[in-house]
Amino acid sequence: MNDATKTDYKNTVFLPKTEFPMRGDLAKREPEHLKRWNEMDLWGRLRKDSAGREKFILHDGPPYANGHLHIGHALNKILKDVINRSQQMLGKDANYVPGWDCHGLPIEWKIEEEYRAKGQDKDAVPIAEFRKVCRDFADKWIDIQRDEFRRLGVEGDWKNPYLTMSYQAEAQIVREIGKFLMNGGLYQGARPVMWSVVEKTALAEAEIEYHDHKSATIHTVFKVIKPSKPALDGASIVIWTTTPWTIPGNRALAVGEAFDYAVVEVKAVGEGAFVKAGAKLVVAEALIASLAAAAKITEHAVVGRLKGSEIVGSVTAHPLRGHGYDFDVQVFAGDFVTTDAGTGIVHIAPGAGVDDFELGRKHGVEAAQIVGDDGAYYDHVPLFAGKRVYTPDGKTGDANGAVMKALIEAGTLVAKGSLVHSYPHSWRSKAPLIFRNTPQWFISMETNDLRRIALKSIDETRFVPGSGRNRLFSMIEQRPDWCISRQRAWGVPIAVFVDKKTRQPLRDQAVVDRIAQAFEAEGADAWYTSDPKRFLGNAYNPDDYEQVKDIVDVWFDSGSTHAFCLEQRPDLQWPASLYLEGSDQHRGWFHSSLLESCGTRGRAPYDAVLTHGFVMDEQGRKMSKSMGNVTAPQEVIDKFGADILRLWVVSSDYSEDLRIGAEILKHQSEHYRRMRNTLRYLLGALDGYSAAEAVEPNDMPELERWVLHRLAELDKIVRKSVDDFDFHTLFTQLHAFAAVDLSAFYFDVRKDALYCDKPSSLRRRAARTVMDSILSCLTAWLAPVLCFTAEEAWLHRAGAVSDDTSESVHLRVFPTVPASWRDDALASKWGVIRDIRRVVTGALELERAAKRIGASLQAAPAVYLTPAQMSALNGLDAAEIAITSGVKLMVGEGPAEAFRLADVAGVAVVPGLAEGHRCERCWKVLPEVGGKGKPLCRRCDDAVAA
Repeated sequence: MNDATKTDYKNTVFLPKTEFPMRGDLAKREPEHLKRWNEMDLWGRLRKDSAGREKFILHDGPPYANGHLHIGHALNKILKDVINRSQQMLGKDANYVPGWDCHGLPIEWKIEEEYRAKGQDKDAVPIAEFRKVCRDFADKWIDIQRDEFRRLGVEGDWKNPYLTMSYQAEAQIVREIGKFLMNGGLYQGARPVMWSVVEKTALAEAEIEYHDHKSATIHTVFKVIKPSKPALDGASIVIWTTTPWTIPGNRALAVGEAFDYAVVEVKAVGEGAFVKAGAKLVVAEALIASLAAAAKITEHAVVGRLKGSEIVGSVTAHPLRGHGYDFDVQVFAGDFVTTDAGTGIVHIAPGAGVDDFELGRKHGVEAAQIVGDDGAYYDHVPLFAGKRVYTPDGKTGDANGAVMKALIEAGTLVAKGSLVHSYPHSWRSKAPLIFRNTPQWFISMETNDLRRIALKSIDETRFVPGSGRNRLFSMIEQRPDWCISRQRAWGVPIAVFVDKKTRQPLRDQAVVDRIAQAFEAEGADAWYTSDPKRFLGNAYNPDDYEQVKDIVDVWFDSGSTHAFCLEQRPDLQWPASLYLEGSDQHRGWFHSSLLESCGTRGRAPYDAVLTHGFVMDEQGRKMSKSMGNVTAPQEVIDKFGADILRLWVVSSDYSEDLRIGAEILKHQSEHYRRMRNTLRYLLGALDGYSAAEAVEPNDMPELERWVLHRLAELDKIVRKSVDDFDFHTLFTQLHAFAAVDLSAFYFDVRKDALYCDKPSSLRRRAARTVMDSILSCLTAWLAPVLCFTAEEAWLHRAGAVSDDTSESVHLRVFPTVPASWRDDALASKWGVIRDIRRVVTGALELERAAKRIGASLQAAPAVYLTPAQMSALNGLDAAEIAITSGVKLMVGEGPAEAFRLADVAGVAVVPGLAEGHRCERCWKVLPEVGGKGKPLCRRCDDAVAA
């Protein structure tokens, strides 16, 4: 037969056929799925179908409604969505209510910027008007962010989110404050805050910017009067500070317990030195040289060495002892002490610094109030009454100079100088700030046993990863009382009245209830627009009470979300199954929610807490616009699609910091392409498949039963991964299954049967039956992660599915995989077979590279095996498994020149060519092909005839 008369058998081969495209084109197709889900009310269908099921409630930690989403938002919300979808597909009712944090500085700051741009003074705007502008701003960004979250594929009750600024929420927040008021946990106290002398207000961290500032510096001594060790007898402890004005507020010293300290005797000094020869100074050993240079000490000797822990407990005299500062100053250990600069000993003024204040509270040291709101020393401050730290226009005052002059006269100044360093300034006035002790509202950690209850609740909570438990536990264990007051305008007011005479808050539940009722009807603005008598009723005279105008810390707002969301919505439940946020929320939302709930309900508002890391660039650097290394989720979606972002989330170990960038996204796109091609191949191979073709597992060839075993293994892994919130393992296993078990092995082996066997053959029917099960499982298992792609694949197959889930893969639950599919003995056997196949394939690759063969079907190698390996292949078609036209199996070691792999013992392969002619349909080289009128092998001849 010449070429001109050859029959074309291409149309007789059953090649895969599907309209599921090879290219995802996700940026275009994903919005179409969103539109369809919205039109079919997928969320409503899910809730209806889930009625009566066990609930799984992931309570949403609210983002701020003040700008476009960044990549951290995408990580957070995608991870939540993957968890919710997977729990739903486990057969639970995973009702997710998204929320927004609407109050507080991030929004107030934006509005103040707008006022400044217009040349308006925010403080001149009526508070009700200002709050309305803030509310409108939040509303605008909620709508924008809602659309951006939905574009990520995040499903939830977007029509009914919770908002901290809703009237219902504001009313409940004030009720929660009222609970602490009524149980005695709420009290007014004092603590240092960043204070602007120019604006006479406390500032939050976000209102502060840092600029270079020239500060006066001093070294001064505290004479040891009660040494903890003999080496300290007659010595003086040296401190260094950039805020000389805080010396009148000094009440303690702090050392680093593990640091090495020295007692240095001054032998000689240079001209102009304040210190005298013979003085014994205590300083960190690492800082002796810098002290000597600053103090003009030209010769010295170390006469003693101590650890910081040995200095703790010593008592010293204030540098101005005898001039109104005659109290003792004790040495404590401080974990904030460093030896980076200064002397390694920190002077502690509890009223003028956060670390100082906390250490003072810990040890019962007085937080002296020395500076008023105008930046001047109070009249009761010895030597310095009326001196100013800063003037009303923000210039440096005379306080530092007065303190240095007094220290020189007292003989306790060691050195003075100046330093240009980064220093906090008000972003409004640009004036430098001070730490100042001011009255604030606190929730006690000891009243009502709040600390003990919170620690007990931590031990009863599941943490993922487990290290989160220790982090939160240590914070609660060591934290001071919770300061909940802020001197701002946009938020829920601390709606409390204070008796003008006793300075005690009014504790009356009827008053709390009236305030809450007003907030429920009109929002928290009612506190500012109503006559106080409305709340006080007839039992109290408004003239006897002050109305607190501070707002509550926004962390109290968000810490109360469980009360106005979980408890007040009948479709949810309290406590939540899970709280999930970034690892910084051990100090934030996890923390405030725990304290709020334990203080009012006696337990945590969550059963489990999951934390994820932060997102860095590809080099592990923090993202910054100035560095140009920011990856915006909107740009990723526009270029790659949301499913690629979702794949990035689960492909990363999100218990640690994650990295993202162009190369990483390119890598994820390759993972996606392989998974999509697997789905496409399955859909094509199942063209025209119906249940009538199905073969029972017991009637299937071993290879198909091995695949069913793998599905049973994966089913167990998937369910455990979902329970463990370990989606990194889940996707890694699914990807390996698709790439290694299916594409590189099963599909490769079975394509001959699929393409060339007749439709009625058992082998082909069994393969398609198994592929149907693979597609069913993969689309379900992938649906929580690749929510758009799994939907697209399911809809291409859905025509052959008659139940209600045909409308969406997301209406399904994970398929029930029969336990009988699990066959560990068969899996072990096929592990041996796959190793043999790997050696054969390796030998054929060398033959192909040497151009001795073009395709593996031209080969018929001789394979030498151990008896056990030969037994594993008993009854199987080794040529089919190796994708060759023939195989000669022999027991033995094989010749020395045979091909071997070091990691597969006992297998040796000697390549050889298959005898016969090539079948024009299946391309196998067989002796039965050839001669007049025999272009096909017997199998193909039978298939074509059928």
